[in-house]
This record gives sequence, structure tokens and C-alpha cells, in this order.
Amino acid sequence: MRKLPLTDLAAVIRSKNAGPYELTLDIIFKERRHYLFLKQTNFFTEELFAELYGIGIEMILKVVYFNPAFAVKCTLVRPLVSGSIGDSDVYGAQQHAPLLLLSVPVED
Repeated sequence: MRKLPLTDLAAVIRSKNAGPYELTLDIIFKERRHYLFLKQTNFFTEELFAELYGIGIEMILKVVYFNPAFAVKCTLVRPLVSGSIGDSDVYGAQQHAPLLLLSVPVED
């Protein structure tokens, strides 16, 4: 099966706070067909996000496929509380970097 960089298929790849204790990762696809294929194959799983972020699966709170926007959302526990000592990303806006290197399968 052929793979392409996620960055080629997604219009938006971002992260943001979901409160001070959680982060949300958003992937919004350019085309419905790519979104549906990855949804049908259940590509985006709790295990995948845990592996990408080097955290335990118990830190992944939810993975949601949102059909109206061709989007996948993942909510995970922040490694540090937003604004606490040692937190270098108060808004959680720089935590999507591991997704930028991800390759995903596409239909042939």
C-alpha cells in the first residue's frame, strides 16, 4: 500500500489546550476520500497517538472522527499543566510536531 506524508493530505494540523490539563490535536483533511479511507481502516487509534507522543495509552483520553469537517481529533493529558514551572508551551500550540512527520496509507 502506498503512503504519503500527512502534511500532503491535511489542510490543518494543529494542537491547542483543552483546558489546563489536556491537549487536543486536530487533523482536518483537504479531501473527503482521504479522510474516509483512514477512518474505514481505523488508522488513527489511541495506540498510534500514544506511540507518536511517547506516552502510555492511558494518557490518551479520546480519538474522534468528525465527519462534517473531515477531521480527526485526539485529546490527551498534557505532560505538564499549562503555565506550570517547566511548561514551554502555555497555549499547547506547538505540540502537533510529531504529526508533521507521519506518513499515512492512501488508496491505490
